[in-house]
Amino acid sequence: MKKQHVQLTPEHREQLKTITDQGMVSGRQYKRAMALQELDRGRTYTEVAKTVGVRSVTLSTLATKYKNEGLACLYDKPRSGRPPEISGGAIAKITALACSRPPEGYSQWSLRLLAEKVVQLEYVEAISHTEVGRILKKTNSSHTAIGNGALAKSPAASWHD
Repeated sequence: MKKQHVQLTPEHREQLKTITDQGMVSGRQYKRAMALQELDRGRTYTEVAKTVGVRSVTLSTLATKYKNEGLACLYDKPRSGRPPEISGGAIAKITALACSRPPEGYSQWSLRLLAEKVVQLEYVEAISHTEVGRILKKTNSSHTAIGNGALAKSPAASWHD
């Protein structure tokens, strides 16, 4: 006889069915819900791992968390670490500024010039030119491209076309 790793309550079975039927959760939460349902049906960690696409160790951890926390195990807990200091709105404004015309006397934006302008426009209290570079790299912007915009073609790309 197979060991049943998880035994769901009737209410939890219904909630998991709703979650998996509607699909209105993240991929991680969906996989966790599917895994709990399969473990409740008496399937082994190995079988469920192949079906859901996770490792057996992950399923063992999930089963333990379910026993301790209930369905709260479906959701990630807040992670430690320093929270971001720059809001999404400020990032959007920085990106838009990088796509705009550079100031008079400049042919293109530099990271230092962008950092100075961002502080001057009070998008943020302070920002380094390296942080501006990281923001633009994450948004795939090229402040040095011809046309000075994120959608402009770079000189290097023109000879590949």
